[in-house]
Amino acid sequence: MSEEILKKLEDAVVEIRMDDASDFMNQAMEEGISGVDILNKALVTALDRVGVLFRDGDYFLPDVLMCVNIYNQAFQLIEPELKAGDYEPKGKVMLGTVKGDTHDIGKNILSALLQGNGYEVINLGMNVPAETFLEEAQKTNPDIIGMSALLTTTMPEMKNTIELFAKAGLRDQYRFIIGGAPVTQDFANQIGADGYGEEAQAGVNLVKSLIA
Repeated sequence: MSEEILKKLEDAVVEIRMDDASDFMNQAMEEGISGVDILNKALVTALDRVGVLFRDGDYFLPDVLMCVNIYNQAFQLIEPELKAGDYEPKGKVMLGTVKGDTHDIGKNILSALLQGNGYEVINLGMNVPAETFLEEAQKTNPDIIGMSALLTTTMPEMKNTIELFAKAGLRDQYRFIIGGAPVTQDFANQIGADGYGEEAQAGVNLVKSLIA
């Protein structure tokens, strides 16, 4: 019965049925299904599917944001149990749009999907100087640092950021991934990044592979 409820919850999140998701969430908790199982067997799998639908063009930004909203409401109900137990995030990812660039939709989608897949995310926002990436990395010690740019004129800031870490002797302590409309794998290779994600779901898969 528990597996059936979890599958119904997963489907409700993916299909953007908020009321049904709330009902199935309550049923799961009433049956005593653990928060970890609800997270891993329903909520995480739901956002995995949403990411694929977005990648394939079947879902658009408003669809993703609504799914993430349903996920967040469900997660809040089990978060106290998770924090009280042995649950640990799969890893820590710091994200930011580089200096001079104020576009963050793609980055925010990646942030939501990463959180939905069990990663702790530190979102620095937009227009982030290289020095801020370095300062925050030293404070929070992320496994991965992700940089986004939508303008060709701001792409060099990605290189500047990696070089600043190198000058500080900290380059090898972090994995750097980059993304954004004008960014390519060739550019990632040129600046010494550890990976490139063409879109949000590719970014999630990249994080999974690098942390694994």
